[in-house]
Amino acid sequence: MSQEQQKSGNLVAIITMFFLFAMISFVTNMAAPVGNIWTMDDAVGANPMLGFMGNFMNFLAYLFMGIPAGNMLTKVGYKKTALIAIAVGIVGLLIQYASGLSTGVTGFSIYLLGAFVCGFCVCMLNTVVNPMLNLIGGGGAKGNQLLQLGGACNSLAGTIAPIMVGAILGSITKSTTLAEVNPMLFGAIAIFVVAFIVIYLVNIPEPRQQKVADVKENDKYSPWSFRHFVLGTVAIFCYVGMEVGIPNTFGNFLNIQEHFAVFDASNAINASAIIGGMTGLYWLLMLVGRLTSGFISGKISSRTQLLTVSCVGIVLVLISMFVPETAGASMVGFSGGSFAVNNVPLFTIFLVLMGLCTSIMWGCIFNLATEGLGKYTEKASGIFMMMVVGGGILPLIQNSIVGETIGSLRMSYWIVVAVLAYMIFYALIGSKNVNKDIKVD
Repeated sequence: MSQEQQKSGNLVAIITMFFLFAMISFVTNMAAPVGNIWTMDDAVGANPMLGFMGNFMNFLAYLFMGIPAGNMLTKVGYKKTALIAIAVGIVGLLIQYASGLSTGVTGFSIYLLGAFVCGFCVCMLNTVVNPMLNLIGGGGAKGNQLLQLGGACNSLAGTIAPIMVGAILGSITKSTTLAEVNPMLFGAIAIFVVAFIVIYLVNIPEPRQQKVADVKENDKYSPWSFRHFVLGTVAIFCYVGMEVGIPNTFGNFLNIQEHFAVFDASNAINASAIIGGMTGLYWLLMLVGRLTSGFISGKISSRTQLLTVSCVGIVLVLISMFVPETAGASMVGFSGGSFAVNNVPLFTIFLVLMGLCTSIMWGCIFNLATEGLGKYTEKASGIFMMMVVGGGILPLIQNSIVGETIGSLRMSYWIVVAVLAYMIFYALIGSKNVNKDIKVD
């Protein structure tokens, strides 16, 4: 293959991976706002925690699919793994559509099954896109640069999903049904079908295909032999839990609606749309952060970026926890079918700003954790994806702390402070490769 052909093939692969990055976020970020419909259903208990169960099932799938997805990547390659993932995603979305045809416990159970199947899809897609972009970029700063630009596409889709759900549903009441979000489900299915056709037709290069074959089943070494990778899996477990938990905890305002009356009585009426707008703004700031990182990552190391945003993040979260509860602020958001200025609690502004900090962590952690793994990279990616289950576990733990007061909601963010402290440790110490004696070529 000539150098020009290789560059052309890499460009096609990069564009394809960016698109898949966006699909991952769109499907994932539909789970929490759609799940809030079940919090109002008396037939399944009308429990606020039900709104997080779809999100939990989505991330639980990573625990079961992470390692199989990594093994699939080494055996059938990047393209076939992506095609299988998209097909599974279509099945998952169809199951979620079917859940709207039933009611009560039956409908809720089918919805959770659909969310679980969609989790298989996004796990496999994540297993494909992250190592491919990192390897095409040659690892290091350039690899992180492609990951951050791909993450920007991820954030754009994450911005759109909750805003669309909030705009479609408006205020969630006992009469709201899952069938009302069918337009989004059908749109996602159509996008998946188009993506399947496009990926099937284009030629995607298989980086490291020969070297992956050199990894023997009885090899005495594995990704687990590298300390910086092991600590990186812990970092990604904590990070995803934090990234998902921060915006999802906004959903608790649906159960403390009277608090909105402190700032604007109409906010209680449009709580769902306002919270959707706040969540969308959080993801929009993640888009800004990732685009910025995409431009500077060629010059500034992943370690420096991770350390900086972790320190800033701790300051923002601590401020949000201790500013007066009754302090209000204005925020531009999507409400009532159009953009409007809404009055919201001041502390939420600092939590929304956390989107700038969480934005670049995924790419930095993946880049640092897989640096120097060589032929073990593909299997490492599968293991790495398994730990994304943190996105389902930590938000559940955080929201179990939240009671019926704003004070309990804010104190739940001590979990986020602990996560950020670990990120600082990983950036300073844990990310250093101390196992360079292991042959990886």
